[in-house]
Amino acid sequence: MGKRSPRKLLLMLILVCFACGAPAQDTPQQPAPSGSQNPNKQDAPAEAGGPGGDVGPYAIPKKKEEDATPPPAPEKPKKIEGMPDYSIKVDVPLVNLDVLVTTKDGQFIPNLKKDNFKIFEDGAPQTISNFNQSSAPITAVLLVEYASTNYNYMYEALNASYNFAATLKPDDWIAVVSYDMRPQILTDFTQDKRAVLGALNTLRIPGFSERNLFDALYDTIDRVESLEGRKYIILVSTGKDTFSKLNLDQILKKLKNTQNVSIYAICIGRALREMMEARMGGGGGLITTDWLQADNQMNTFAHMTGGRAYFPRFEGELPEIFHDIGNDIRNQYTIAYHPTNQKLDGSYRKLKVELVAPDGGPLKVKDQKGKDVKVQIYARDGYTAKHQVE
Repeated sequence: MGKRSPRKLLLMLILVCFACGAPAQDTPQQPAPSGSQNPNKQDAPAEAGGPGGDVGPYAIPKKKEEDATPPPAPEKPKKIEGMPDYSIKVDVPLVNLDVLVTTKDGQFIPNLKKDNFKIFEDGAPQTISNFNQSSAPITAVLLVEYASTNYNYMYEALNASYNFAATLKPDDWIAVVSYDMRPQILTDFTQDKRAVLGALNTLRIPGFSERNLFDALYDTIDRVESLEGRKYIILVSTGKDTFSKLNLDQILKKLKNTQNVSIYAICIGRALREMMEARMGGGGGLITTDWLQADNQMNTFAHMTGGRAYFPRFEGELPEIFHDIGNDIRNQYTIAYHPTNQKLDGSYRKLKVELVAPDGGPLKVKDQKGKDVKVQIYARDGYTAKHQVE
């Protein structure tokens, strides 16, 4: 081959250098695409960001770490004296009060208005917020005389008892007790009307002819007076007592010391008694006196306890009698108010209910003949101030 010129040799040398990968001294380095790895890339200074910094692409994971352990709640500002409290209170106490208003004879007084009632809590007057007249469930004992004396008495006792059972409502609590020589609980307090009827169906063959009314009534009062609320005894009886261990004075003393128990007495045997007296032509003085004493006892038991006594002559009178009893013992006034003392501190608050006239004076109630009648108010004595008033 011929000699090569120096210019050609220089050009060949440059091509060999490029083939070997030697970088050109003056060629600028291109930045790597985002997400690619460059082994020749050096770590950036700390102030440029990264895992240890507060800025840059790793700031979001840092924020998640802070969310895992939230910062402490800010300190509650101290209440400034005299500054009104504008916080929202959800638990506002409300007191519900059931009030029964009757005459001295136990007859319910209807159609009273909200303005006729005054409520005092620990002596402080309260503002009534809700008011209505409603029908309340009852707690009662059906006390039935069922002795082996006369078929007519037993028939009337059962008939009166079934008539009372027919008036029962699902919310009523009823116990059934029969008595001859001693009281016998046929069914304890129940809301099952079928249980009441089933108990009455067991009264088929009486065991004894004795009628120990005083003992049975005393025992029944003992059983019910410890129960809360208003209680009633529906006494179906001739009113006679043969040889109780207790005498009349003892049972009357018991009634005087008993609260929140009213007796409604239904006398049986009146028709048979009048028939026997008619046959004797007025010659049965001893029998008449005996029955008059029995009637007087039934009247006394009822009136002393705020109840009423009934002396039906005919079977057809019974439905109306028990309808009247139901009106007396079921009806009540329901009153609600927000107490001025709204502290739910568990303290006991005493309650008092008064009846007032539109002019603010005492309310006077008159009967159909225009005569003044005494009024009795039945309401609970107080309540415990807690989160749910019972």
